[in-house]
Amino acid sequence: MRITGNCHCGKIAFEAEGEFGAAMECNCSLCRRKGVLLAFVPRNQFQLATSREDLSSYQFNKHVITHYFCANCGIAPFSEATMPDGKEMAAINLRCVPEIDIAALTVTQYDGASR
Repeated sequence: MRITGNCHCGKIAFEAEGEFGAAMECNCSLCRRKGVLLAFVPRNQFQLATSREDLSSYQFNKHVITHYFCANCGIAPFSEATMPDGKEMAAINLRCVPEIDIAALTVTQYDGASR
């Protein structure tokens, strides 16, 4: 499935290819506050459709995930990281994808607060 998503004001937009019937809800200190529902794809299946210059970023804890957000509207549409096995991935906030029916997702809880 090919999806498109964006922040609220549209300065950050993306496309991704993958399966998007499930999401992960993390309870770490950042995800809990943002309320994101995440789906993961290999980085080569994710494409930013707008300029990287419009991205603001934040890292915390072990500094292995770069959390991106729009400096204009504050919405956080995706993150990027390199997995321990060296593979690059993108974590997509499915709440930023209008065609996704959030109520139809199978949501798995992840205990990021304990890590």
